[in-house]
Amino acid sequence: MITRNAPDSWQALQTEVGRILIECGFDVEVEKKIQSARGTVELDVYADETIRGRRYAIACECKYWKSRIPQAVVHGFRTVVQEIGANIGYIISMEGFQSGAVSASDLTNLKLVTWQEFQDIFEESWFEEFFTKEIVKKLDGLMTYSEPFLPAWFEKMSDDDKSKYISLKEKYDLFGMVMQSLGPYSRLLRREPIPSLPLRARLTPEPILSTIPDNILDETAYRELLEKSVAYGESALTEFRALRDKYAT
Repeated sequence: MITRNAPDSWQALQTEVGRILIECGFDVEVEKKIQSARGTVELDVYADETIRGRRYAIACECKYWKSRIPQAVVHGFRTVVQEIGANIGYIISMEGFQSGAVSASDLTNLKLVTWQEFQDIFEESWFEEFFTKEIVKKLDGLMTYSEPFLPAWFEKMSDDDKSKYISLKEKYDLFGMVMQSLGPYSRLLRREPIPSLPLRARLTPEPILSTIPDNILDETAYRELLEKSVAYGESALTEFRALRDKYAT
């Protein structure tokens, strides 16, 4: 899943839906007023992207109701989606849909989804367009330190600082290699499905795993994994750079 945190209001649901679509590469407006054949309508979330000259538009209706969505909502939103010329419409419900609503969406360009199902639809795009790029953007420097080659300035270091540097590599090398495996270059070469979580389940158990914090190894959602990994990695980078800045010229 993209995130294990569930929105706690309809405003939060709109915001989180928009955030995911932005991170997937769409241009997004929340509570967008748009002209339809019958006048102005307000969409909870509107997203579009243009690829090779072809425009693709998404309209979203976010329902933070404590009951299942009835078919009347589907009929109304289906008309809106058709009149504004969107390619697809999503009704996102925290509680699901009545059977009549599901029937009303058959053979249309509407998708009736829960918050979790919405995440599932965009999970791969989000991972490729946001997660992998953020890993490189925030942690590329740390992944460089994880390479087997010592930096040119290593020989300038005092014996004490050399020992500190080697200790840092022993502490962070595995973490850096795991982060590198989640980046875009590694995925481009291997063309594998997005990695399953938690990470601990797919890493070979051995004592060196103790160098990666448990809250990273056991995280089950990608956004939270990213946040925890970036925080840990940036702390590691600070330690490496404190040594580098003493000797690199």
